Amino acid sequence: MNAPTFTSAIDVERIRADFPILKLKVENKPLVYLDNAASSQMPQQVIDRIVRYQTTQHANIHRAVHYLSETATHEYEVARRTLQKFINAKEDREIIFTSGTTEAINLVMHGYGRKFIKAGDEIILTTLEHHSNIVPWQMLCEETGAKIRVVPINDAGELIIEEYEALFNERTKFVGVVHISNALGTINPVKEMIAFAHARGVPVLVDGAQAAPHLSVDVQDLDCDFYAYSGHKLCGPTGIGMLYGKAKHLEAMQPYKGGGDMILSVTFEKTTYNTIPFKFEAGTPPIMAAIVLGAAIDYLQGIGMNKIAAHEHSLLEYATAQINDMPGVRIIGTAKNKASVISFAIDGVHPHDIGSILNQEGVAVRTGHHCAQPVMQRYRVPATSRASFAFYNTMAEVDALIAGIRTVQKVFS
Repeated sequence: MNAPTFTSAIDVERIRADFPILKLKVENKPLVYLDNAASSQMPQQVIDRIVRYQTTQHANIHRAVHYLSETATHEYEVARRTLQKFINAKEDREIIFTSGTTEAINLVMHGYGRKFIKAGDEIILTTLEHHSNIVPWQMLCEETGAKIRVVPINDAGELIIEEYEALFNERTKFVGVVHISNALGTINPVKEMIAFAHARGVPVLVDGAQAAPHLSVDVQDLDCDFYAYSGHKLCGPTGIGMLYGKAKHLEAMQPYKGGGDMILSVTFEKTTYNTIPFKFEAGTPPIMAAIVLGAAIDYLQGIGMNKIAAHEHSLLEYATAQINDMPGVRIIGTAKNKASVISFAIDGVHPHDIGSILNQEGVAVRTGHHCAQPVMQRYRVPATSRASFAFYNTMAEVDALIAGIRTVQKVFS
């Protein structure tokens, strides 16, 4: 089936010209990159920002008065303000640079959880969580004697909100919830979930790794206590991410790591910690990566997050309709409110075989459990194949995916 004529909210071909890697060929075929939920690609403007920093601005920050150090410090803090505005945080001191979503969640577990969660307390998580929002809380429970309660999902991959509400009691002390499932694409009603928790005095952490690249996020509107995301899913580099925390929580938390720059004074008798956000940024930070993440966010905002969401939703609808018409192919996760992720299974074919044959057609998808094994257990599958779309993908690339799936079926027929 040829891609239909449609009016996109963005000029996709112009945008694709910004991404050098999209010109690659794989197995002598044009690259069709549909693994954006794992990591997005980087536009030339962001690549250029790396070069400009490394060739004209590189130095350590916060520790010298020479030109390069002052320049790097300024650019680093400008990036922090860019991240603040991107999610509409109230203050830039509420933005902590981390290595990614995983470190951000671990920071909250160590800094907040170890201080305030005790034996007998309960933490509510959901079946849809990525391992990075499960394992740290399990570690805390093993240490403290706290307990994890889990919100189930229905067959469509949607949280059963009545079950979520029923889990709350006087022992509930924390909620961790993913904004968008990386395995299924389900968009959770986090604003309503946060309001319900807050009415009972319970703070909420939102894993926004999949939401920040695809939706307009407003942490003040959500009223979440913590929000985390990674740069490499936002057209930025790996090794950089962000934790947003309400200032009152960050000020009350203990530092996650000790070292340089997170202190005001040190003697062998006592250390006085720095103010936020620096209290949580020990040692030399990923300066270049933070600055480049700011440039990546500027790039995305230049396109417009609402326009990005609209274009990706069109791709999702088109791909969903095509796959639903294919005998022997099943979409896993059919929530009414979804982001641009399709996990699917082909009768009689292992996901790794699907991924290998699609790769021969130039189509890059993710195969495996997607660091979401509880989701796989819920659907009684060991793994899925996952196609995830970004704003630079096209209807023609969806057609290439569909053609590749037909090739898989032909090989295994």
